Amino acid sequence: MRYCGESACVRFTTRFALFWVLAKRNRVDLNLETLKGEILDYLGASDFAVFRSHPGGLEALPVISWDTERFPDYRMFLDTARKAGEKLILFAARELEQEEVEEASEELEDAEIPREDKREFEKRIREAKRNIGGVCSLEIAFDHNSHLYVYEARPDWYEEFLEACDELTGLLPETDDVEDDGHDSIGGFYSNN
Repeated sequence: MRYCGESACVRFTTRFALFWVLAKRNRVDLNLETLKGEILDYLGASDFAVFRSHPGGLEALPVISWDTERFPDYRMFLDTARKAGEKLILFAARELEQEEVEEASEELEDAEIPREDKREFEKRIREAKRNIGGVCSLEIAFDHNSHLYVYEARPDWYEEFLEACDELTGLLPETDDVEDDGHDSIGGFYSNN
């Protein structure tokens, strides 16, 4: 561990991950591309079977989340799985897609907000735009006694982007699902009778 000057920049280097903590901003930025490779290498050298799941595939399921803020070391999570007798680990990684950033930009254009607020949203969207194609979410999970235990890591820039998207969605004008002719937008599949 190394402290550098007034900014209290702390550099943590482990064999398995590189994290930069900027204490002055309370910001933790994870290099998920590096972490992804290290987790896969670790799993490849272990006795775990790895199931490559679909990114976001766990969202609809009830999960028990690992406290990654206080215990960020994925090896502790995998050690827990091993001690519980589990052999199958679900792994998923997701990259930020350009369409997501474009959609957020379009929502910002449609939102009626003060100029100062708009600049703040633009800043958050620009930060995400710099990371298009980069890993924005990692999930490893295991099932034990019908409960899904999940370790998920997301960088701060992606969390801020998601918060901006949620806020923008709340600021958009309400739209009706009924077309001008009074029929549902599902193309008249169902009868009005």
